[in-house]
Amino acid sequence: MFWIDHINYKDADSSLRKIYDRVSGPGNKVDNILMAHSLRPHTLLGHMALYKNVIHNSNNTLPKWYLEAVGIYVSYLNHCDYCVDHHFTGLKRLWNDQKKSENFMIAIKKNTLQEFFDKKWFEGIVYAHLLTMNPRKINKNDIYRLRAVNFSDAEILEVNQVVGYFNYANRTVLGLGVHTEGDVLGLSPNNSDDPENWNHD
Repeated sequence: MFWIDHINYKDADSSLRKIYDRVSGPGNKVDNILMAHSLRPHTLLGHMALYKNVIHNSNNTLPKWYLEAVGIYVSYLNHCDYCVDHHFTGLKRLWNDQKKSENFMIAIKKNTLQEFFDKKWFEGIVYAHLLTMNPRKINKNDIYRLRAVNFSDAEILEVNQVVGYFNYANRTVLGLGVHTEGDVLGLSPNNSDDPENWNHD
């Protein structure tokens, strides 16, 4: 399943199983990216707290589809097929528009997202690219450009945290050889009003 040992649901002790019960989907299925933390369950708790609050929290004001789109783009830049596949499946469900979804992935692959997104959304993508590929080049002018297209400072923080989370998740996956075999793609903890509800459905 990946390059280090892991503990599956049926072999988990009561402490780990309690955590698995919080993050599981139908049939007690735990995504491989989460099971990869099983030898250090406290890191699984940290991962899920970050993920839930960065993407699935009702206090965010940017639309969830945009946060997911930024995450998919970051994952594509990092060549993390696992996260692209999972989150693109979730984005397709959010949009419920097959043609739009296909056009989004085409635009990512052809580097033509400026033609897909409105100006505001594209500037967030530009920031995500720079923060992922060359973070040392970020300066205050990049923030000013986001403000100029009506990103509030709180929304800039949301984009920043999504980019940071996906770079973390991508490196977890790529560094441990995690793949999607056995996963149900696109499940997520969708009760955004309850930060403690991590159940995937």
